[in-house]
Amino acid sequence: MRTRIYTICLIIVFIFCCKQKVKEKCTVKSFLVTATAYNSLAYQTNSNPNITAFGDSLKPGLRYIAVSRDLLDSGLVHNTKVKIEGFDSLFIVKDKMNKRWKKRIDIYMGVDIKKAKEWGKKSVTIEYCVRLNDSIN
Repeated sequence: MRTRIYTICLIIVFIFCCKQKVKEKCTVKSFLVTATAYNSLAYQTNSNPNITAFGDSLKPGLRYIAVSRDLLDSGLVHNTKVKIEGFDSLFIVKDKMNKRWKKRIDIYMGVDIKKAKEWGKKSVTIEYCVRLNDSIN
């Protein structure tokens, strides 16, 4: 009987512990940016086109973006999830662009050059969440 009671108590504690999720506080930011597309090809990037500036590996089919460095300063940092106007799913910041670009993103399109050219260059709104620092009150 005791074993059964301990087991039931353990299950109840486990259920309550798993259901509680800590909500991260964040500030939603949005920007109007110029969006272009790129491929993992040496002539578009560098001699190792499958490795990003952050050291991540690129594989066709992944929803990754590169961001201009001024956006990094705005909280759009490595591994941030980004909603891009016109797309249903989120993209992840996995690369950064040359210093010459401002307010710009580059959408990764694998090795599909035709798809990248069809995208071209557009102005789009992006949204992302910047986590609030717990030490700030």
